[in-house]
Amino acid sequence: MPEQNNQTRILLVEDDDVVRHTVSMLLTQQGYRVTSANNGFEALLRLQEELPEVLVTDLNMPEMSGFELLSVVRRRFPSVIAIATSAAYESTSVPPGVIADAFYAKGSVDSSALLKIVASAIKKGPVGHQRNTAPVWIPRNGLDHNGKPFVVLTCTDCLRSFPFTVLQEPTGEVLKTPCIYCPHEVNYIIDFSRSVHSPEKRAEWKSRFLKKQVRSA
Repeated sequence: MPEQNNQTRILLVEDDDVVRHTVSMLLTQQGYRVTSANNGFEALLRLQEELPEVLVTDLNMPEMSGFELLSVVRRRFPSVIAIATSAAYESTSVPPGVIADAFYAKGSVDSSALLKIVASAIKKGPVGHQRNTAPVWIPRNGLDHNGKPFVVLTCTDCLRSFPFTVLQEPTGEVLKTPCIYCPHEVNYIIDFSRSVHSPEKRAEWKSRFLKKQVRSA
């Protein structure tokens, strides 16, 4: 487990430029070595270049959400300490189905709480979901030829992909379905980040976050 010092590498993933700069500055002032990414896809490129000890990622992002990113990271890089952030939840506990070791509720608590969460997570190490139990986060793919919503799921055992219809609204709950190619049962979550995210809500939590950051400075 990494020591909390200036050698601790943190990859920060946040699509809002102002928030990303602010959080990066806070972490750097604490002696961490911080690199950043705008979304999940860019974060995966950063992970291929250099593996950090800690990943701090927003959940609600375009291109690839933090939900999907965390699922990939837990499976491919289980030693990385993963911290999720979002304004969609008020609890300080890791939300159900989110594959992370710690959680920071943006806008609900001031930015100093994030520093404490990071320090505590580093001290504990990666204690979250095991690789083989991490559910697959999948986006809603669209409508089939009958006008019904569907998703495409990749089996984590045989690695084959198959589409199936989903009629329920995505809720972030862990679901299960048998693979159509092999006996394996796949745990998955339909990405509901678009459902819990809106420009109005984003502006609200961003304003709260920045005000609390100024007060705690």
